[in-house]
Amino acid sequence: MKLAEPKTSATSAGNHHGSFFPAGSGGAVTGGGNQGVLSAAATGLCDFIDLHGGDPDRVLGHSGVDPERLSQPTLSLHLSSYCQVMENAARDSQCDNFGLYYGQQFKPQALGLIGYIGLCSPTLGAALRNWVTAFPYHQHDTLIQLVETDDCWRLDYQVRHGRILCRRQDAELTMGMVLNLIRHGAGAAWAPRAVTFEHPRPEQWHDHCKSFDTQVYFDHPVNSMLIPKRDLDRPMPDSDPLLLTVIQDVIRRLDGQRTAQGLADRVRDQVRQVLSQGEPTLETAAYRLDLSGWSLQRRLQREGVSFTQLVDGVRRELAAHYLRQPHLSISEMALLLGFSEVSAFSRAFRRWHGVSPRQWRQRTD
Repeated sequence: MKLAEPKTSATSAGNHHGSFFPAGSGGAVTGGGNQGVLSAAATGLCDFIDLHGGDPDRVLGHSGVDPERLSQPTLSLHLSSYCQVMENAARDSQCDNFGLYYGQQFKPQALGLIGYIGLCSPTLGAALRNWVTAFPYHQHDTLIQLVETDDCWRLDYQVRHGRILCRRQDAELTMGMVLNLIRHGAGAAWAPRAVTFEHPRPEQWHDHCKSFDTQVYFDHPVNSMLIPKRDLDRPMPDSDPLLLTVIQDVIRRLDGQRTAQGLADRVRDQVRQVLSQGEPTLETAAYRLDLSGWSLQRRLQREGVSFTQLVDGVRRELAAHYLRQPHLSISEMALLLGFSEVSAFSRAFRRWHGVSPRQWRQRTD
């Protein structure tokens, strides 16, 4: 089954353009192309950080985000900085579900170009298809796809960059954005069949079930939402075929020159994806990158790094991230990091930091 193709009609573009073109630009695209994610994805971020007791200046500063780039929705941020600012906002405000709550209030109009691509589509099905098609122009280095599963479509989302290992807040925020787009067409009471997240279950996970009004699962391969097919024929109330065509052209033109990930970062991303399944192997990573094990090993050597070092680095970074979550036990962390035994995790952690995981956690409390 295919999602419905957009229908054309002579509908006026109206005054929508004022919401996503920068003031004074005359509709021109500025900022030298998309660096990773369009700044519209951070609309109202400083106010939201402040609302939850955080310090916006401190959060942005620690994340390497220029506040001036947040002032115009067609400017952009590096994706690593965007994901980091969400994690730092959660930590600074002591709001563990920061991304979830930020996504709850994030209306499609606030998303700028990508939001209006969904809103201007004729049906909910077309909105999702157009949204997924345009998303790579809105945000780079990301898996975004619709997969047919029985009587549902599954929307999958996952940041795929080896330098971005901690991305829980972004995942929950993005699923909230998708939910609000769908509810714009299907009504405020609409709920997905199920929602999954790749990260471990948070301490306040019941809020996730309330937000999505459905069962929410964690520790899954990707972040996803199950959307019943029967809902996809619903009309979008603000359908505007002419404006849709204009915005689709603008977002493509905005994309600019992309910087490809280096091999080491691509390997780190592969390690991150399979880590909770057990000890990562060079052969598995090579297969997923369409290389032979020998070729991958040789190319990594040219970059001055080994597969073992990359695995060790990913584990070290994620271990520090997990230890800041007090509800996760040491044994749970060992499994999430691909260790078969807690003792192996403890030995590795002592090698990294000179103390045990429990001692490290006590020092940072």
